[in-house]
Amino acid sequence: MGPALSDPGRRRFLGYSGIGALALAFGPLQAEPSTLTREVSRFKDNPFSLGIASGDPLPDSVVLWTRLAPEPLASLGGMEPHRVPVGWQVAEDARFRRVVRQGTATARPEYAHSVHVDVRGLRPGREYFYRFKTGNEISPTGRTKTAPAPWATASAFTFGMVSCQAWFDGYYTAYGHLAKEDLDLVVHLGDYLYEYGVQTNGGRPDTPVPGKFHTPTIHLSDYRDRYALYKLDPELQAAHAMAPWLVTWDDHEVVDNYADLAHPSAPPEDFLVRRANAYRAYWEHMPLRTLEPTGQNMSLYRRFTFGRLLEFSVLDTRQYRSDQACGDGLKTDCEQRLDPSRTLLGDAQEAWLLGGLERSQAKWNVLAQQMMLSQVDFNTNPGQAFGMDLWDGYKPSRDRLLNGIVERKVSNPIVLSGDFHRSMAANVKQDFDDPASPTIATEFLGSSVSSGMDGADMDEFGSQFLAANDHIRFYNGQRGYMTFNVTPDTWNASYRVVPYVRERGAPVFTRASFAVEDGKPGLQADSKSAARGRKYLSASEVEPPEPLKGNRK
Repeated sequence: MGPALSDPGRRRFLGYSGIGALALAFGPLQAEPSTLTREVSRFKDNPFSLGIASGDPLPDSVVLWTRLAPEPLASLGGMEPHRVPVGWQVAEDARFRRVVRQGTATARPEYAHSVHVDVRGLRPGREYFYRFKTGNEISPTGRTKTAPAPWATASAFTFGMVSCQAWFDGYYTAYGHLAKEDLDLVVHLGDYLYEYGVQTNGGRPDTPVPGKFHTPTIHLSDYRDRYALYKLDPELQAAHAMAPWLVTWDDHEVVDNYADLAHPSAPPEDFLVRRANAYRAYWEHMPLRTLEPTGQNMSLYRRFTFGRLLEFSVLDTRQYRSDQACGDGLKTDCEQRLDPSRTLLGDAQEAWLLGGLERSQAKWNVLAQQMMLSQVDFNTNPGQAFGMDLWDGYKPSRDRLLNGIVERKVSNPIVLSGDFHRSMAANVKQDFDDPASPTIATEFLGSSVSSGMDGADMDEFGSQFLAANDHIRFYNGQRGYMTFNVTPDTWNASYRVVPYVRERGAPVFTRASFAVEDGKPGLQADSKSAARGRKYLSASEVEPPEPLKGNRK
């Protein structure tokens, strides 16, 4: 867990994370010896308008990211088609008096002038501060952390989880609150952007956008522009600058409900071009260590270990899956979903996942993935109805995973999910159709940051999900994020909710909290936020919204 909130170093970070950083000393840049590289002394406006970020933390390394865009909504961000040197620094303090690593990267026009720096030689489990410089401009300061050493027995680790942030559905108030939490890491589970044409939907009526944003994203320039629009949001930028992120994508980073090489919007050869454009833009705008996409493919599933305490298997459930069964949608009696030859993860990723879980030495083993793994029956009447885009549409693939977890005796499996724009907590059964089947893991489905607009504490799906799926123990339809505090003995989870996103300035409160004990899969409700003897707590029984306690000032 990070330093205490009263740590004066943390307070100094806040004071030096904005424009005040411009006054700090920064060593001279050493430009690449290339005639294609031009050092720019002046920009039309702030070249760091899209913010900064860090991600993919290892015990000795972290990836730093930025993109030069003095005119962020203009073509190529308002940059000339030349390479530009960008200096970077990593320090142990927010004033950069103890710089431990520094160098010069190159912002290349073929990568939309994005910069990825894999900073090596750092110390395990340490807090660092970083910044960039180009020409006369210095970026805001970011805070990041390396992972603990592989053998370390960390006493606690705290992280946040987010997903689904449709810009046109509402404000990123949840990110503003998340940025004030004391976290070691943020996990993003997909739908960072949406490919739809941007209309306000009543969500951001005070923010007009140029006409080019009113059409769906297809070309590389479309996706780049859309990322620029999203990343201009100051609350999203604050959340990125607060801690390193682990990211993975879902479908909307390309197009809704695509599967591997297929989507009904275009013939396969045309869709592959669109997918390649989307993958390239995603890589350009995320703090990823993975290499740039190769053609229409990009390797994204990967594993991160945080000492002996926990290990994340970050999954990609889009790029390798079989096409949705029975024409997609909500189906009853779809035999195709039971076909064992169909896959959600692909053979290589499935083998990688099960092999890694078998070898893991971590106390808690986390699957960070996109869609609800647990069965979700949409039908309260006799018979069952399942969503073909979910794991339910790939039942043998799920069975192989769940049986593999049992056979390998995986320690404390935890499933993190997004996509659904609602919060749910569930006991993962080895066989969901057998009421006597043992609980073998615990799943936390997080709501969206903004997608779906304001939502409601209990909406039209909630009561039927709880009635038809006894393993689902909690439901909420509002926007927000999750926080987790992990110790060797207990996994603590909190659903943090904002009551509205169509207007600015919503407060945040904890809607429900749950605990999972070491060696005992399944949910235990916090006595303050869950009703005894019931699996759903009404809004009237929840403590009223209040300011975040213990946040940085």
